[in-house]
Amino acid sequence: MSRPEALVHSGGDVLAAAVAARLITAITDAQAARGSASVVLTGGRTGIGVLEQARLSPALGAVDWSAVDVFWGDERFLPDGDGERNETQARQALLDHVDLDPARVHPMAPSDGEFGPDADAAAAHYAELLARLAPEGAAVPRFDVLMLGVGEEGHTASLFPDTPYVREESRTVVGVHDCPKPPPTRISLTLPAIGAASEVWLMTTGKAKAEPVASALGGAKPVDIPAAGAVGRDRTLWLLDTDAAALLG
Repeated sequence: MSRPEALVHSGGDVLAAAVAARLITAITDAQAARGSASVVLTGGRTGIGVLEQARLSPALGAVDWSAVDVFWGDERFLPDGDGERNETQARQALLDHVDLDPARVHPMAPSDGEFGPDADAAAAHYAELLARLAPEGAAVPRFDVLMLGVGEEGHTASLFPDTPYVREESRTVVGVHDCPKPPPTRISLTLPAIGAASEVWLMTTGKAKAEPVASALGGAKPVDIPAAGAVGRDRTLWLLDTDAAALLG
């Protein structure tokens, strides 16, 4: 597993633009090496801001979008097309504006989908999908880049402190219930699934994030600060603005 690195930007807008450029480069590098790329998206203001900046980038056309596999790290378990779903926001920000292969876009099921209101069944289905697309002997595909946000209490994806979900060691995807932030029901990758990614990028801004950022980078236990357990195989980047990095030494 990699050692976390912190990269600090002057503000949220600069961070989003810089990460968008980094994302385009990572995708094109993966495609040059293997012919395709695999990315895991996140929601939130910063995560969606990155996708918006990617759409506006002059380098957008450098990517062969038809050879990109798109997944999500977590999802709000809401009806299809709901404006609060990460999928909906990602489509509006970027995905609907590039030439993706629909068969290579893998959203998590909505609450009005084939599994109805059963988030656990939807999570199990997503885990089965990941396993089918994984290399032999692996539980999840080869994720080139997995992007995450970080909450004020240190949650990442939909893994909150001191819950059974952050302690999960065997399943790759879980239905999350009774979330402390609305909506209460979600679907999320687990830390073992996140840790299978080549690169994990944790992106966050603002003074309210300074304490969990410092705790995570200072060696906190994942059960207390789940973001501390999000570590990529080859690289782990904490992409911060100056406020979020304020308590780092």
